[in-house]
Amino acid sequence: MASNNKKSKPNGKAITAASSQNFFRTWGRRFAVLSILVTVFAWLDTIKDRWYVFDPAFLHELAQAAISAHPNNTSGMITHIVSNLTATYPSSLIHINPNQHEWVFNNAGGAMGAMYLIHTSITEYLIIFGTPLGTEGHTGIHTADDYFHILVGEQWAFRPGSLEKERYTPGMVHLMPRGVAKQYKMPDECWALEYARGWIPLMLPFGFADALSSTLDIPTIYNTVRITGREIIKNLLIGKI
Repeated sequence: MASNNKKSKPNGKAITAASSQNFFRTWGRRFAVLSILVTVFAWLDTIKDRWYVFDPAFLHELAQAAISAHPNNTSGMITHIVSNLTATYPSSLIHINPNQHEWVFNNAGGAMGAMYLIHTSITEYLIIFGTPLGTEGHTGIHTADDYFHILVGEQWAFRPGSLEKERYTPGMVHLMPRGVAKQYKMPDECWALEYARGWIPLMLPFGFADALSSTLDIPTIYNTVRITGREIIKNLLIGKI
């Protein structure tokens, strides 16, 4: 006996309508999440100042004092800076890395030097950066204000439209507001105390781009990640964002 039951065929219009609903629902959720994230990040950006510890004016005075106390002695300047920082800022407020032998290469924007990370947190970093050989490159465009305090040598800089170079010598500070890009050059030996305040993790892609795409210096990448991560975690553990 033949069965009178027939399987109903899917309605093409219904499938299309359901697919459209799922598409708009999915993208609606993504847009809502993105909107929330943008709102949160915009709000955090308005209050990030409350997490800053270092004072740019104090750091400028400290750099100048180190130059006066230890002329022609870069190592002495660094020791002077670190000693004063540890004496000024209690360990319960901020973590300072006292290991002055912990240097790593840094390739960024086509320039190459070495750096010693004195402090790294979510909103601030303080390093000694430089090279005895000279270097040149692109500063990058960053989400932080950058204060480059010259200790030894010179740094030159240039922005499109300027027909003369900017020249920074020992005791001077080269301020790079966030969002600004320049070409810079250290024509010979140059060492600086570099301080950045803003969203530091967003600066990391620029710091790693050359190493990942050009030098492939895996030990340097590893040590940079290790030291940076360690210092950020140590600061978070004492409440320093």
